[in-house]
Parts: sequence; C-alpha cells; structure tokens
Amino acid sequence: QVQLVESGGGLVQPGGSLRLSCAVSGSIFRLNNMAWYRQAPGKQRELVATITSGGNTNYADSVKGRFTIARDNAKNTVYLQMNSLKPEDTAAYYCNALGSTPFGGTFGSWGQGTQVTVSS
Repeated sequence: QVQLVESGGGLVQPGGSLRLSCAVSGSIFRLNNMAWYRQAPGKQRELVATITSGGNTNYADSVKGRFTIARDNAKNTVYLQMNSLKPEDTAAYYCNALGSTPFGGTFGSWGQGTQVTVSS
C-alpha cells in the first residue's frame, strides 16, 4: 500500500507565495511520474504540473512562469513552489504519484489534498 501526504497549504494574499510538499511512503520499488492537480469548488479537477523520474517538467498554461514543480528522489517527495499567487489559484491541491511495487505491481495514488486560498 502506498500513502501520499501533502502539506504546506494555507491562506495567502494575492502576489504571495506558498510551497506545497507531498511525501510518498509504503511499498515502493520505483516512483515514476509525479504530479500536482487542483480542484476549485464547482469545477473539475485539473492538472497543474507534472515531473518525470528524470526531472522533465510540464505545466498548465495558467501557472507557467509562476509555479515550479520539483522532486527529491531520495526522500520520495515532490514539491510545488507557487509564486505570484492569484485569487483564481484558490483550490484544493492534490498530489498524484505513479510507480511500481517490490512485488511487481503498479500503483497510481492520490493524496488527501491541501487547501490553498488566495485572498486579501
């Protein structure tokens, strides 16, 4: 079983910054792609950023130039540095990880979510 635990959300003023973390633990042989998604009230969950095991990244157009995804493979942790935050960034942010187990299986797991609220 694989668990993802997010942290770092909170209330921030427009223009401010937050750093989200997501630690992955459990029966992990290899972590492949990791990603951050977000879901605002009344809207569908959307992809924010992805990072491969080799460090290649992709971003939603709405966050390019403001958000940075990074990972620490030694700690099985992925981060999302969010700068120049806007009210429209307000959402619950979810971590997602794809990988394989020591027993030959694969997983695609989600964290419980962390709330980010951007408001003055």
